[in-house]
Amino acid sequence: MNDPLQALLQLAQLNADYTAAIDAQDWERWIDFFVDDCTYKVQPRENHERGFPLCTLALISKGMLRDRAYGIKETLFHDPYYQRHVVSLPRILRVDGDLIEAETNYAVFRTKLSQETTVFNVGRYLDRVRVTPEGLKFEARVCVYDTEMIPNSLIYPI
Repeated sequence: MNDPLQALLQLAQLNADYTAAIDAQDWERWIDFFVDDCTYKVQPRENHERGFPLCTLALISKGMLRDRAYGIKETLFHDPYYQRHVVSLPRILRVDGDLIEAETNYAVFRTKLSQETTVFNVGRYLDRVRVTPEGLKFEARVCVYDTEMIPNSLIYPI
């Protein structure tokens, strides 16, 4: 990908489509944003900055994403809630052939039924995105969240 403006527009669209799928709880569509040999992690900022590998959630293949989606739909019991993502424009860090590395800030709001909306998670996506014949796909997405704690448990992807 040689055109920086085109790369920026495509990354922005990828993030918009990704967050729309999660906000709509379309887990099958969420899986399709990744290549087969992928990494998806949710990690506290402190661990990331110190180089510690401990993550709140670490999925290291598309098969593990499928397993997580199945768990969300079929086996996890929790108070129902809605998520709404707000993301910044991506900042392209590096382009190397068909690989794009980018950083994008995000905020996730959570609304439980009959309760006020709260800020659930805020941080940044650190992405390695691969240009494929099907369009841009995440090779790696690390969600580095700013707080040291998240409320209750992490059910839905960030």
